[in-house]
Amino acid sequence: MAGASVKVAVRVRPFNSREIGKESKCIIQMTGNTTTISHPKQAKDVKSFNFDYSYWSHTSPEDVNYASQMQVYKDIGEEMLLHAFEGYNVCIFAYGQTGAGKSYTMMGKQDVKDQQGIIPLLCEDLFRKISDNTDNSMSYSVEVSYMEIYCERVRDLLNPKNKGNLRVREHPLMGPYVEDLSKLAVTSYNDIQDLMDSGNKARTVAATNMNETSSRSHAVFNIIFTQKRHDAETDNTSEKVSKISLVDLAGSERADSTGAKGTRLKEGANINKSLTTLGKVISALAEMDSGPNKNKKKKKAESFIPYRDSVLTWLLRENLGGNSRTAMVAALSPADINYDETLSTLRYADRAKQIRCNAVINEDPNNRLVRELKDEVSRLKDLLYAQGLGDIIEMTNAMTGMSPSPSLSALSSRAGSIASLHDRIMFSPGSEEAIERLKETEKIIAELNETWEEKLRKTEAIRMEREALLAEMGVAMREDGGTVGVFSPKKTPHLVNLNEDPLMSECLLYYIKDGMTRVGRLDASKHQDIGLSGHFIQDEHCTFTSSTGPTGETAVVLEPCEGAETYVNGKRVTEPTVLRSGNRIILGKSHVFRFNHPAQARAERERTPCAETPSEPVDWAFAQRELLEKQGIDMKQEMEQRLQELEDQYRREREEANNLLEQQRLDYESKLEALQKQVDRCHPEASEEDEEAEEEVQWTERERELAEWSFRKWKGYQFTSLRDLLWGNAIFLKEANAISVELKKKVQFQFVLLTDTLYSPLPPDFLPPEATQDREKMHFPRTIVAVEVQDQKNGATHYWTLEKLRQRLDLMREMYDRAADVPNTATEECENAMTGGDPFYDRFPWFRLVGRAFVYLSNLLYPVPLVHRVAIVSEKGEVKGFLRVAVQAISADEEAPDYGSGVRQSGTAKISFEDQQYERFQSESCSAGLSRTGISQEELRIVEGEGQNAEVGPSADEVNNNTAGTDELENPLKACLDGASEATLEHLRIGNVFTFRVTVLQASSISAEYADIFCQFNFIHRHDEAFSTEPLKNTGRGPPLGFYHVQNIAVEVTKSFVDYIKTQPVVFEVFGHYQKQPFLPLCKDVMSPLRPCRRQFPQVMPLSKPVPATKLKAMARPQAGPCHCKYDLMVFFEICELEATGEYIPAVVDHRGGMPCHGTFLLHQGLQRRVAVTIVHESGGDVEWRDVRELVVGRLRNTPEADETIMDPNILSLNILSAGYVKPLLDDRTFYRFEAAWDSSMHNSLLLNRVTPYGEKIYMTLSAYLEMENCTQPAVLTKDICMVFYSRDTKLSATRSIRNLFGTGSLRAADGNRVTGVYEVSLCYLADAGSPGMQRRRRRVLDTSVAYVRGEENLAGWRPRSDSLILDHQWELEKLSLLQDVEKTKHYLLLREKLESTLLMGQESLQCGTSEDLCESPKPCEVDQEASCSSEITTERQRELAAKCLRLLTHSFNREYSHVCVSASESKISEMSVTMLKDSPSTYALNTITPSSTCPSLVDGSYITADLRLPRPRPRADTQQEAAEAKAPVNGASDAKPATRRFVPDIQEIRVSPIVSKKGYLHFLEPNTNGWVKRFVTVRRPYVYIYNSERDTVERAILNLSSAQVEYSEDQQAMLKTPNTFAVCTEHRGILLQAANEKEMHDWLYAFNPLLAGTIRSKLSRRRAGQMKM
Repeated sequence: MAGASVKVAVRVRPFNSREIGKESKCIIQMTGNTTTISHPKQAKDVKSFNFDYSYWSHTSPEDVNYASQMQVYKDIGEEMLLHAFEGYNVCIFAYGQTGAGKSYTMMGKQDVKDQQGIIPLLCEDLFRKISDNTDNSMSYSVEVSYMEIYCERVRDLLNPKNKGNLRVREHPLMGPYVEDLSKLAVTSYNDIQDLMDSGNKARTVAATNMNETSSRSHAVFNIIFTQKRHDAETDNTSEKVSKISLVDLAGSERADSTGAKGTRLKEGANINKSLTTLGKVISALAEMDSGPNKNKKKKKAESFIPYRDSVLTWLLRENLGGNSRTAMVAALSPADINYDETLSTLRYADRAKQIRCNAVINEDPNNRLVRELKDEVSRLKDLLYAQGLGDIIEMTNAMTGMSPSPSLSALSSRAGSIASLHDRIMFSPGSEEAIERLKETEKIIAELNETWEEKLRKTEAIRMEREALLAEMGVAMREDGGTVGVFSPKKTPHLVNLNEDPLMSECLLYYIKDGMTRVGRLDASKHQDIGLSGHFIQDEHCTFTSSTGPTGETAVVLEPCEGAETYVNGKRVTEPTVLRSGNRIILGKSHVFRFNHPAQARAERERTPCAETPSEPVDWAFAQRELLEKQGIDMKQEMEQRLQELEDQYRREREEANNLLEQQRLDYESKLEALQKQVDRCHPEASEEDEEAEEEVQWTERERELAEWSFRKWKGYQFTSLRDLLWGNAIFLKEANAISVELKKKVQFQFVLLTDTLYSPLPPDFLPPEATQDREKMHFPRTIVAVEVQDQKNGATHYWTLEKLRQRLDLMREMYDRAADVPNTATEECENAMTGGDPFYDRFPWFRLVGRAFVYLSNLLYPVPLVHRVAIVSEKGEVKGFLRVAVQAISADEEAPDYGSGVRQSGTAKISFEDQQYERFQSESCSAGLSRTGISQEELRIVEGEGQNAEVGPSADEVNNNTAGTDELENPLKACLDGASEATLEHLRIGNVFTFRVTVLQASSISAEYADIFCQFNFIHRHDEAFSTEPLKNTGRGPPLGFYHVQNIAVEVTKSFVDYIKTQPVVFEVFGHYQKQPFLPLCKDVMSPLRPCRRQFPQVMPLSKPVPATKLKAMARPQAGPCHCKYDLMVFFEICELEATGEYIPAVVDHRGGMPCHGTFLLHQGLQRRVAVTIVHESGGDVEWRDVRELVVGRLRNTPEADETIMDPNILSLNILSAGYVKPLLDDRTFYRFEAAWDSSMHNSLLLNRVTPYGEKIYMTLSAYLEMENCTQPAVLTKDICMVFYSRDTKLSATRSIRNLFGTGSLRAADGNRVTGVYEVSLCYLADAGSPGMQRRRRRVLDTSVAYVRGEENLAGWRPRSDSLILDHQWELEKLSLLQDVEKTKHYLLLREKLESTLLMGQESLQCGTSEDLCESPKPCEVDQEASCSSEITTERQRELAAKCLRLLTHSFNREYSHVCVSASESKISEMSVTMLKDSPSTYALNTITPSSTCPSLVDGSYITADLRLPRPRPRADTQQEAAEAKAPVNGASDAKPATRRFVPDIQEIRVSPIVSKKGYLHFLEPNTNGWVKRFVTVRRPYVYIYNSERDTVERAILNLSSAQVEYSEDQQAMLKTPNTFAVCTEHRGILLQAANEKEMHDWLYAFNPLLAGTIRSKLSRRRAGQMKM
């Protein structure tokens, strides 16, 4: 006897979906064999347990500490299997709460190879060891039984005949066992697997019928493993029998956690009862084994083990502390929400660890048992003989010889003899128990003496019985036990249903059993065998009686109950009717059946073997027609008659409609003819006059230039055509993506726009033939729509034309249709082959283009060497790295410098520049957009309405980027370059051979995704002649890549060559081997990353469309023409609530968001409210408010975004209480205020009629329809309001943000209880309705992106790009043009600096004239003359500035520029600009410092004139429109009356930029003040927001930098004695600002105008450098 403790292991599983949804935390930690659990609420409460094994399965299999299924089996299963081969009994059982992973550990997933549990692995390993046996004297046999314990009842899962509950008996020798439990012999693992599947199916079926689930029952899988060894010498056979018990316990649970009720609660109670008993048994055994040995007798009396309290513990008695090797696996949940259950499981396992089992090797158990059983049989027989019942022994022997489950006939034959003995047994005390014990013992002896072959035959007989029973029920089985299908029974009469839907016919089979089968309602008082429902079904509807006649033929009689509607073959029956096979039976009105009698039908076929097949199938329609015919209704005739009536009616209506249409056509034609005649009579010569008038118009040169410019511009528009292509081809793109996802191709498609630019030239195959021919005629770069193909599998990106996409899509459809027929392996091979046959993939080159760079050669004109560091720019406008290139002129025999051992000398290449070829290139490049000279920035845009109106001025984005025009940067130096005549350039004489050297030095900052890097360069018009370097390995780290490639180039100087080095660059292309990088998944590709990075900031509250007006009629918006003026509006929104004093007080606003123009109104529930709106803007005669037509609120929601496509039923029009102008003190701006009453209960919305839950906000859209002077329709002002409702009595105070908390000073709370909005109002002229542009036909292209395609639901929210792609591409083009301008400007600045340094060093080789043209420093004599002149002017200027300074200090800034300069501020601003003009040392500096886009008057003055007058500018006026008005005919002007202008108003809300360029305090010299005023300023371009102080939460004023001029002058500061000041000139006022110090001033200048600040710093640095050199 071997004593060993129970092996205990614990295993923790991963989080399930429920725990992930509740964001649970892991409370289990494992270190070695120690398991630690932490209390989720008390961090110091940590409990540790030690077990034999601790398995960490919480993480993924990639974790080093992860315990897999195989590891669990190797530690536990293999040891137990070894004990089984040694002859011990073995038991493995899993314990844990519901869902802890017990079944996964024991059974696993049998379909997945690596996830099989202990039971399948142990069975498989068992037969593997048996098959590996080479000892011929050993033989093995395996028997299997499978049972479940449900509600303390045992069910056999392998024998279909054992439908009832089995009894659990206890034998004094064998212990507890289950009576009549099937033990089936198996010979292979497949047999065991089939039996397990059959048992699981039986459990599933039982679960459906008896409200059981797999977690509601204990499953016990027993394997009886027998080993026989035959001794040849003694001819004796010894046996070892091991019983392997594999137990999957039901999960422990808590009623409050599972919410169990009724039957579920009862089942849970039974489960917990058995598990509680198991716990008691374990605790008792642990106490028995852990206690001391003293008082053993007393302890034995006290430690009673309650095995019999539960069936589970009774059956597992030997495995718990008995003759067994036992292992326990405790499954744990890691979640903190299951802390109590997990701790209970750990304590459970800790107690089980102390149990000791006394296992013995079961050697020859049969021999021992048979001997002991025979002794018991003889003792029982003696007992019976002693009581005089010897004649019962023969009857007992006969009964013992019967099978455990005798047939009915055998039992009936012995019924008489048993009845005769019954009386005698009753009068013999103890005899009944003795006979029962005798029968039981002899049955066991018979089972033990049963041979292996008999057991196999018994198993086969049970299987045959199961298949026969299933076949009789209509279920066919394979030989391997799998189900083939369902068919009609071969003997039993039955009913099949007939349904109007053919797919639902013959789906229900109702068996007619022997005897009586009742049909009725399910809720009838008496049980019905066949339950039906319906209005015409009686509680007891009818009966089917099946009886067997004398000849053995079964007859079925249908007998309807009283009052029940029953039809047989269409005829109602009231008497019993004998049914024939094929009869149609209708019960009630809706239940139609066909009676099938297989034996009767077979007999009919045998009698009439040549019977014809009926022409019409017997289905539901046949039964219904038969019913109608028997009732005298001819359905076919009625249908034909009804159809004829409908056809006649249709014919009459069609004739009437045709006659009516013909009459209307004739009427309309006659009306049109009459109108045409009337027009001809009234205007017979109108067209001729118009033509003559057009011929008489004489254009000036300026007008002709404007007309040509406009014609070029409009001809280059591609917005509409590009949008049409995007909309029209979106459906093809969606279909291609859907097919790619379904076929798992890892390829995604998206639209992309490609423009022919320097950085992204279009391949020739992307242009159609007609476009290639028209390329010379185009004045703008051509943009095409292409498809970007992202090959995620190979990390490649291709571009397809739309035509190629359609061609490939046809092939994709064919592949999709063939996908079902092609096996997966073939598909994978096709994908891996990549031979070009797959329409999803393209071949890709080994080296891919990283980017392009351009190096200008202007330094060769004055031969000075230059080292350029140019940016490598990709086709998307992204800087991929930098390239260092040296360019210098050399002599023909000069050698390359020594760069080290890595220098690569390529010799001298000779290139010819032919004038004709270069001129042809220039014409093509200018037309195709390759040369940007002479084409403005606006002309490069392709989007309609963006930056193309001359009257608009620079856009906000241009101000943000602070870009000057290309001409402004080019013209000064270009003039200098042109000034270098060919006569003065000795080294570039026509006909000479000029040699220069291009050295590719280094490449840096190139991403590591490009492995091998090489560079090639060529002249821009010679693509066929390129010079290439050797490839270098790139790691992305360390020093730059050193090419050091030297290329000497010899050129015969021609006119075209000199022009080339003046204007054109050399193109450098960098290539690299691209290493695969993962793309974003398809569902993420919603927005292409083409926008600048500043657009990637989180967006603020979205801008909603106006709420529709309820009182105003819907007016068609007239077509807007040129813009007349624009004004910036600052609007204050307030919601006032009625206080106890009877006054309306503004509600508290929470400004904790930190963003301008945002805030949350904190409102009280149930108070009267008013909405107040105040509009603030600069005073001017153009904007004049007349009245408020309507104020509407609607779109109530609890999210910032509003679904504007849904009609809102809660729109409410508010009653306007007051409206008019107000005049605040000390503010010259215009204020217009209106109030309206708002009753929130009128919305009938739950969001407004309750207290807002915590964390939720209510959003509402407000729209005001404002009537303005001289406008055709009202202007609409829209704002999204954010609110939170509190209870009526809640005390609310203004919340303080961080800025307020640490700020200083006091601020009135009422001033902060408002929300600000910034708007821009535009007044545009009415468009000329008669112009050809307005009368052209508008194309209507169907947007196919909304059309559904098959598989679209798999795209996970992906949408094809549309209009946003065009806008993004515009940003990309602007970025490319800016990069090109930056590179060109860097070259000119570098060349100027080089020439300056050369001059200062005294190089004599540089020509004098060229130096004077390029250097800004004048000659010494010129310096003296200018200094003397400047001193005279400065003295006079000092007197002027002193007088104007007095006026500046005594007067305020005026808000307008008048023709008479009265204001001191105007004079000051003028002097600032004049001084700045005077201080400018060169034309280049003048153009850089004072860009005249918004205030042209400031650069038109001359400092010589003493009395400077500034013209009054209109606010952002249309210069072309005013020019046209100025040129109106003079004739008849005195007689004409002034016509009233009519404008089209438009108010747009400005989205606040999330980027803060700078914030801090500035001093303002404001109107109506005697000195400087300190204000807090925040710069969010293009607007400047002004606050009273840092604590102020409401914007007090705004400045629009896109329409403002920033000016700075050192002389002005010196004269005014106000250091660190600069001025901002808007369209309506001038403002003087002062910073704290010089550094702060430069920082503010950089925030206001970075270009101006950079110019000033550059000027100061050059001045300091000159002073240091002097």
